[in-house]
Amino acid sequence: MPQLKFVIPKGSLQEATLRLLKQAGYNVKAVERSYRPWINDPEISLKLLRPQEIPTLIQEGAHELGIAGEDWINESGAKVQFLSKLDYGKVSIVLAIPNSWEKVNSLSDLIKHFKSDGKPIRIATEYINITSMRIMQNKEYEKYYGNKTPEIITPWSRYGQNPNVKIMLSFGATEAKPPEDADAIVDNTETGTTLKSNELKIIEVFSQSEAVLIANKEALKDKWKEEKIRDVMTLIVGAVEARKKLHIFMNVKEENLEELLEQLPALKRPTISPLAGTEGWVAINTVIAKEEFLRLIPVLRRLAQGLVVYEPKGVLPLEEIRNRII
Repeated sequence: MPQLKFVIPKGSLQEATLRLLKQAGYNVKAVERSYRPWINDPEISLKLLRPQEIPTLIQEGAHELGIAGEDWINESGAKVQFLSKLDYGKVSIVLAIPNSWEKVNSLSDLIKHFKSDGKPIRIATEYINITSMRIMQNKEYEKYYGNKTPEIITPWSRYGQNPNVKIMLSFGATEAKPPEDADAIVDNTETGTTLKSNELKIIEVFSQSEAVLIANKEALKDKWKEEKIRDVMTLIVGAVEARKKLHIFMNVKEENLEELLEQLPALKRPTISPLAGTEGWVAINTVIAKEEFLRLIPVLRRLAQGLVVYEPKGVLPLEEIRNRII
């Protein structure tokens, strides 16, 4: 039996990923210390790996489908096929410095401050490529250093043309580095709480990131793998969409129907059927965005007789996925 090699992130994204898979209809059982969880689809071979590795491994064909953070796709520069955003694992990639530096409030300020002091800037980060790129795009950096690349320092190598700006590879706990081990950091943050607790302030947001579904481009040229990837994508995207929707049922007098329909959003049009045994009434069945629900309550309270609300498990965009070019 052919199998699709599907890799999911271990660590901070793991629990949210497993919850999404469960909502999509997959039963996943992880064995302690094992990186190969069991999944209730015999056509899928599932593996857990560190999120930093996943984009490159997908690019190289070690796996055909995967969930990864946009940050690590950008950092690695991996050439993969983007399939869908997954609406979780949302973080910002930020530049942060000690709170005590009151006059430094941007990357430009940081560059000017250290240039005037004649000292090199030490920036600790796991994102050495993202950091280097953003620094080189800065106008103050360009004014002082032209197109010289910052010096990159790892345990294995040291390279780059500009020793006045040093980007040092961090292996975690990056927020603990200043002030002794680094002057600034580039790190991911969800709320900024950890940075604040370590007396750091954000002076620039480099980018936003969330979990995304990606595929190997060569795998999509194989008919069986492409169809299987579309099947998995349909279930996962359906679960993501369901989290944004509500399924509502209501009974409405026919005389109020037109007014209600004018204000009622739906995926297409709501399903309307006569209410059995009650003349002059209809039943309405539709799906709406959660964000619309509170706005609609005054309308529904005035025009409908009764209302039942469900949170759907899946809202599968079948037509969209059938027609999507991947």
